[in-house]
Amino acid sequence: MGQIAVWLCIVIAILVAAAAGVIAFFMGFNYRKNKAEAEIGSAEQEAKRIVGDAIKTAEAKKKEIVLEGKDEVHRLRNESEKELADRRKEIQHQERRILQKEESLEKKLENMERKENQIDQKNKKAEERLQEAEAVKKSQFDMLEKISSFTVEQAKEYLLNNLENELTHEKAVKIREFEQQTKEDADKTAREIIALAIQRCAADHVSEAAISVVPLPNDEMKGRIIGREGRNIRAIETLTGVDLIIDDTPEAITLSSFEPVRREVARIALEKLIADGRIHPTRIEETVEKARREVDSTIKAEGERAVLEVGVNGVHHELVKLLGRLRYRTSYGQNVLNHSLEVAYLSGMMASELGLDPTVAKRAGLLHDIGKALDHEMEGSHVQIGVEVARKYRESEAVIHAIAAHHGDVEAKTIIACVVQAADAISAARPGARRENLENYIKRLEKLEEVASSFDGVESCYAIQAGREIRIMVKPDKINDEKMTLLAREICKKIEADLDYPGQIKVNMIRESRAVDYAK
Repeated sequence: MGQIAVWLCIVIAILVAAAAGVIAFFMGFNYRKNKAEAEIGSAEQEAKRIVGDAIKTAEAKKKEIVLEGKDEVHRLRNESEKELADRRKEIQHQERRILQKEESLEKKLENMERKENQIDQKNKKAEERLQEAEAVKKSQFDMLEKISSFTVEQAKEYLLNNLENELTHEKAVKIREFEQQTKEDADKTAREIIALAIQRCAADHVSEAAISVVPLPNDEMKGRIIGREGRNIRAIETLTGVDLIIDDTPEAITLSSFEPVRREVARIALEKLIADGRIHPTRIEETVEKARREVDSTIKAEGERAVLEVGVNGVHHELVKLLGRLRYRTSYGQNVLNHSLEVAYLSGMMASELGLDPTVAKRAGLLHDIGKALDHEMEGSHVQIGVEVARKYRESEAVIHAIAAHHGDVEAKTIIACVVQAADAISAARPGARRENLENYIKRLEKLEEVASSFDGVESCYAIQAGREIRIMVKPDKINDEKMTLLAREICKKIEADLDYPGQIKVNMIRESRAVDYAK
């Protein structure tokens, strides 16, 4: 019973506590609710107050903005009215100026019309006076024609013919005087110097061709050179770059090549193979290599020989090799190395006679055609190549200028260059020094005669002395003695401009007048 009472007390206490908690909860809830409602009411009043203040402030700002807008509109209206007034004033000013200009233009037009009327009147008077002058002039011409028995055209022609004859005579006299003065001073000395140089330089001339002939001991050797299925001849042609021509010529093979050095290598190699008798591709390769070394040695020896014979020192060793290569170069059949040696000799002798340094002249003469040793390997004429090579190996400016001017590509500005030009022409113009294709020879002569025949007054012309001289017969009724000198000069200029020729060409003018009558 005691325990039940205890449990009962505990339950009652719990119930009392629960009831108290519920009552406290409801009381706190009501308190918070009332407090929140009070705060909400105060917040609504504050919000109403803020909205009211904002409305009042907005209305005040609105009134200020409206007032400012009215002020701005008033200001803009005043400015626009002022600007319009200024523009009206400017337009009025421009209108006044335009009116003034129109008035001045009208005055000028009136003045111009008045002046034009005056000019027209003057022109009419001038035309009347001109007509009167023409009439007087015509009457004077008529009177002169009656007195002189010449018409106006006849008188003009007579005066012009007289003037032309006088001028032609004076020009011919001046040209003759000038030629005589220069020839008297130069011809004798030049002939003596050139004749002496030619006499002292006796050189042999042998024309060389573009082929070489190798003799064979017998015709059976041709078959051995050809080889089985042509392997030997193919090997030779491939290694040397030379064409072997095996034809019906007994006991001989022809080697053909535009390059003389290759042709010489092939000739030496073929002669060695024929002498040895062992002909097969391996042996051919060995022999060609030996022949090439032999030719290189010969080239060097020929260059050294040329330098020693001429007597020049300090030539670069590469130039010496190039001089040796000239041994295997030809120009119109003339060996270029022999030609260079001869030009060096002639240049040295002529320089000595003129009181110049013969060493420089001989050096320039020896090297003047050095470009021909390389003209197959480099682009450009042999003159340009020679100048580049000489400058590369530091030759003197006198030698370089002589090389550049020896064919007239540039104007000769030194006496050494002129001497080398003369020596080159002498060496090339000697009879037998050079050969020329017959067809080209005939064409050159025909072209020479054609140039001379193109001039008015030429009756006939003939090229003689292998094109070194042309004889021209003129019509005596058209060309008098004075005109012959001028005509010869014009023909020479045209030949120099239109033709290429070695040396010089003599223009020989012939005029003959005959009068034939019979006594009966």
